Amino acid sequence: MLLKEIFDEIDKRQDEMVKHRRHIHENAELSFEEFETAKYIADYYKGKDVEVTKNMGGNGLRVVIDTGKPGKTIGLRADFDALPIQEETGLPFASKNEGVMHACGHDAHTAYLMVLADILLEKKDQLRGKIVIIHQHAEETPPGGAKAMIDAGVLDGVDNVFGIHIMSSMDYGVVQYHKGNTQTGRSKFAIKFQGVGGHGSMPHLSNDSIVAASHFVTAVQTIVSRRLSPFENGVVTIGSFEGAGSFNIIKDSVRLVGDIRAMSEDTREKVEREIERIAKGIGETFGMEVQVECKSDYPVLYNDPAMTELVVNAIKDADIKEVKEVYDGGPQPPSEDFAYYAKERPSSFYYVGAKKEDTPYPHHHPKFDIREDAMIVCAKTMAAVTVKYLMED
Repeated sequence: MLLKEIFDEIDKRQDEMVKHRRHIHENAELSFEEFETAKYIADYYKGKDVEVTKNMGGNGLRVVIDTGKPGKTIGLRADFDALPIQEETGLPFASKNEGVMHACGHDAHTAYLMVLADILLEKKDQLRGKIVIIHQHAEETPPGGAKAMIDAGVLDGVDNVFGIHIMSSMDYGVVQYHKGNTQTGRSKFAIKFQGVGGHGSMPHLSNDSIVAASHFVTAVQTIVSRRLSPFENGVVTIGSFEGAGSFNIIKDSVRLVGDIRAMSEDTREKVEREIERIAKGIGETFGMEVQVECKSDYPVLYNDPAMTELVVNAIKDADIKEVKEVYDGGPQPPSEDFAYYAKERPSSFYYVGAKKEDTPYPHHHPKFDIREDAMIVCAKTMAAVTVKYLMED
């Protein structure tokens, strides 16, 4: 049986996955700067019977496995960028690059997919259609790598795309999915309140921008509580309040930077409009000029119901010994640029538990780490999805 053969190979090559993951982890690179990581991935495919396209939309790679037989074309995506975080894990393979760390599991995504791609290549005579491996750069930083890779043609000929994210807070052996809107869309906003600076002892001759901006910070929180329906999901965060100065000087200007998350595009647009309305209203109240910039980046991630049902059935039918539970985990609050693929092709993105036995740390934490054998679950579940997708009508 083909799937059993693939599973046996995955078990045999677990150490190889670990080796790749640790190498990538130790040599972490930031979004759009993953030059050595991209080279490492490209070198892995040298001499193999695949078509490799480098520098897709930046540092991305497209690897095509062609079975030579007619059929559908599946896309499998993994990201490989790191974060601007100083690692505090104390691992023997901790990042050697100061202030840069794989704190989200992209190293594991890449490692499992490299090995799985090689195994699928070895078994291609028993498959049909094509497999497009999408090694994507810059997931963490807008505008992200997915959009640029799509613009460069990574989805040419691809019918559907599938991806995985490992989760450090989810028990090992658990696989979660959700149909429909699954991860939030995101916008970034920047607001400048321009007042009149002056001496702290003479506020009547100034126009204090800190006071105006402080009113905005409080008022903007009413958008979610008083402008959105209780059935809408939205979050507004002020991430930066740039008003540093001297204790006795009234600041002439303040700049705020913030973040919007929403589970529908309509909600996100509504929040953007309300932010501008409140900011301009406070400007009128305090008699100062206000500049508002708001830019949408990652869209809402929509999981196609039919493709997600295929994922669920494939994993359950495969009877993978490491998988203990498969269930609908509901929507997820973070944003994810896999959403761009899902806008172009009916796609599905699911989640694999990788919680360590000791105290788990969340994603983007300096002590983030994963249970490495979760990569086996990633590889086997994605293998099951690939075989079912290509071999069943």
